[in-house]
Amino acid sequence: MSKGLPTILQGKKICIICEGYEEYEYILKLIELKVWNSEYIFYPINAETNGNIPARYQDAYQSDSYDIVLIFCDTDKKPYHDYELIKQKINNFHGNDVAADLVVIYGNPCTMQIIILHWDDIKLTSPGKHKSGIEIKRLLGIDKYKAREDQRQQLFANVTKDNYLLMKERVKKLLDDDTKVSSSNFGKFIRYFSGNDMWIKEINDSL
Repeated sequence: MSKGLPTILQGKKICIICEGYEEYEYILKLIELKVWNSEYIFYPINAETNGNIPARYQDAYQSDSYDIVLIFCDTDKKPYHDYELIKQKINNFHGNDVAADLVVIYGNPCTMQIIILHWDDIKLTSPGKHKSGIEIKRLLGIDKYKAREDQRQQLFANVTKDNYLLMKERVKKLLDDDTKVSSSNFGKFIRYFSGNDMWIKEINDSL
């Protein structure tokens, strides 16, 4: 019996260049939970370090394999040198001064600011693992969190559809200003990922 042609997935292809393992595995977990519009097909790529983000973004964008390419990263600590350099390189690639603000999903001071909202309404003020580690120990019992592989597995095993809905409401309360501590624009992208695809055309038209 013929096996027939391979299944071709239909939908808008969204590539997300993730700064590192925490961002990559978090996006994978949310994809697994199917919390976003099924119209979208997500392709996360682990850049493994923030220095690799611009090149990974350019490669993905120029491959013409996706309907849109986004970035998911930390701002880190002031003066945000590495983060601003990423934004500058993305803007230079597109030849304007707005591209990065359209395609970068950020957490200030770190993307753990987003993740930890699954379990409590907490505002982080430092990208260091010490403060968030204390909260993760209190909330989940993971001792001395340093983002090791086994610790990440424990962390993301506790991300559920139910606490995603709590995070979704909490992240809306954060400022959407990447120069402010305890801020994120993830709420905006949650709306994008949950709705129709007009935002993709609007962003691409502005790049």
